[in-house]
Amino acid sequence: MASKRKVKAGNVVIGGGEKIAIQSMLNIPAHNVEDSVKQAKALEKVGCDIVRAAVPDMEAVKLISALKENISIPVVADIHFNYKLALESVAAGVDKIRINPGNIGDDSNVKAVADACANNGIPIRIGVNSGSLEKSILAKYGSPTPQALCDSALYHASLLEKFDFNDIVLSMKSSSVKNMVEAYELASQQCDYPLHLGVTEAGTERMGIIKSAAGIGALLVQGIGDTIRVSLTADPVKEIYAAKDILKSLDMYDGGIQFVSCPTCGRTKIDLIALANEAQERLKDCKKNIKVAIMGCIVNGPGEAREADIGIAGGDKVGLIFKKGEIICKVPEDQLLDRLVEEIDKL
Repeated sequence: MASKRKVKAGNVVIGGGEKIAIQSMLNIPAHNVEDSVKQAKALEKVGCDIVRAAVPDMEAVKLISALKENISIPVVADIHFNYKLALESVAAGVDKIRINPGNIGDDSNVKAVADACANNGIPIRIGVNSGSLEKSILAKYGSPTPQALCDSALYHASLLEKFDFNDIVLSMKSSSVKNMVEAYELASQQCDYPLHLGVTEAGTERMGIIKSAAGIGALLVQGIGDTIRVSLTADPVKEIYAAKDILKSLDMYDGGIQFVSCPTCGRTKIDLIALANEAQERLKDCKKNIKVAIMGCIVNGPGEAREADIGIAGGDKVGLIFKKGEIICKVPEDQLLDRLVEEIDKL
């Protein structure tokens, strides 16, 4: 279930039934500060709630300071192995650290990071995946099973708990949707830490969205999960649109249009596919919390889509504009989209 424990990263509260936060990660080389900041601004503009940046070396810590000066959403430093990078990122004002305590050396290193984060109110995300499991855990389970992923995450958490640090977020990502879902289900039963959901290495845009929707959606409908990332081999901005669409489909996102459109059939006499695609593109940044239907004929228009706030039902080179199932006008096909947008602006 959604975690009872809450942590705070900058101005975003994670867990405890708060709004599901959408995350993404910069994919510009960390030393290219100017373009990284530009990408972070683009992500913030389209609705990213938390942005993560790789910090591979001390020089890259400068990016954290630059991001904090230019965007208002929380910044996460993604760190592997070198605990000093975490300490410097904290000093630079980062809002959250992503690090696995078991990979940064002895207890004194772990304590240094835990104390620095505790003193500055900074949570730590532990992120394990199928390729990062400890040898002892792999030996026990034989492969990266869901329980192995869960055990690994809880092991890393225990290293922080030794120093009374509990502002922890867990993720157990796998490229296998089934393993990912089961790992998070186990974690939700075995701890109350907030959970960051995602399918790792999900693929290019088409397959990545499908796998992410299947895995993330399967957990969210159970009430499991507090933040999400749709990982795509694509422009990170597309991750945000995909994440918002997943949340909209589950009625978990306030603001922005939810589209309904029919698959077309032999009754369709307008170019509905092009119309639906153009409508979605033109209205993708509309903040109104409404349902818009793009339907091919009168059968699937005001009838099946009567719950839509507004919509189109196609005819023979014309279309009907309807609101809540009531027809308001008939419009030539080449004017349909403009009229639809005009009517949406009035809502």
